[in-house]
Amino acid sequence: MQNPYQGKTVTIIGLGKTGLSCVEFFADKGAKIQVIDTREKPAGADQLPSDVPLHTGGLNLDWLLGSDLIVISPGLALATPEIQKAIQAGVEVVGDIELFCREAKAPIIAITGSNGKSTVTTLTTEMAKQAGIKVGMGGNIGVPALSLLNEDYELYVLELSSFQLETTYSLKAKSATVLNISEDHMDRYESIADYRLAKLKIYDNAEHIIVNGEDPQTYPEQAGRSLIRFAEQNAEYSLKNGQLYAGDTAIISTKQMKISGRHNEMNALASMALAEAAGVPREGIVKALQSYGGLDHRFQLVPTTDGVRWINDSKATNVGSTVAALNGLQVAGKLYLLLGGDGKEADFSELKPLVSQPHIICYCFGQDGAKLAELTSQSVLVETMAEAVAQIRPQLKQGDMVLLSPACASLDQFPNFEVRGKQFAELAQGKLTQGNAA
Repeated sequence: MQNPYQGKTVTIIGLGKTGLSCVEFFADKGAKIQVIDTREKPAGADQLPSDVPLHTGGLNLDWLLGSDLIVISPGLALATPEIQKAIQAGVEVVGDIELFCREAKAPIIAITGSNGKSTVTTLTTEMAKQAGIKVGMGGNIGVPALSLLNEDYELYVLELSSFQLETTYSLKAKSATVLNISEDHMDRYESIADYRLAKLKIYDNAEHIIVNGEDPQTYPEQAGRSLIRFAEQNAEYSLKNGQLYAGDTAIISTKQMKISGRHNEMNALASMALAEAAGVPREGIVKALQSYGGLDHRFQLVPTTDGVRWINDSKATNVGSTVAALNGLQVAGKLYLLLGGDGKEADFSELKPLVSQPHIICYCFGQDGAKLAELTSQSVLVETMAEAVAQIRPQLKQGDMVLLSPACASLDQFPNFEVRGKQFAELAQGKLTQGNAA
């Protein structure tokens, strides 16, 4: 295959794992590489080859305008003025997923959505593994997509964010889905309609389009395309009498699955639809549904001995994810709900009818804690999650639940949602107290 990058000047914006995977990719292609990172001390700088120039602390417009190609980090918007100047000057701007799609030879299953995409990506990957298919998983989860090209995979499963899809043009997925659309990243998009259009790019040139039959926003804009639906009723993949169905055939009882809750049943249906459309045998699909235990920090039960269910749903970084956690949730006693963090300018009003119930008490913390506390009169405003747990613990009785499902990003008080979830688990188990919480 002809190498279009030989001798070309390529500017990579953003280091870290993904940026380094781009450096390795273009080094093999014989390109002239330079790296920009807006951080003063970017992660991965110590692993950068000594002959690759690095500009930190901001964007270098001269470098951008002198490039043949710019590979932009998903975290930097195309609307950034310096990027717009480069585009207007005729410089091509892409993301690492675009580079991957140009090179990949095996079929691709592509997954996006406001919520559930990591669960669906890992479950779909497990289905292929159980069927004996050599499968590579990456993108917005796991390893950078370009690193997957180093292995001889028979199938790729990619989790893709709206940010990644903005700069992807050559994706031709075997099967693709937008799982759901709810308000997220409103600090980056002009409207939810703008955000939705970024997500819908995943359907461009897709062979099989998998839509959520319960969410019309997941349907493609183009009329007349053949769709495969997942939903509780009236869909190709459905849920009846506690069984998951493909067409008229019962595939598995929900009681045989390790993951539980209605949101996970919908995730399972979506995974089934994606896998079957990509040719994964049904035997592997069933085995995966029986063995897959879910993701860390996603509605995860923390082991305790106090008769209280402590649930770590720290991965609920937006409103829609918390709505999914609360819908149909059964609690024998009281529900102490921990909300808070950086809401990314989201509208929290969708939570109001769900949390305005006599048995639910909300403990709100962090940057948007005060805003969340306005949702219900049964709210307590605190500074930190550790303070919330310290206040809740003396009130707890057997049958109660403490649920961390924050509806917000964690970056106001934690490095990431994983650290937030780990702290919650340690607080639940008494390994950490308000006094020694960082």
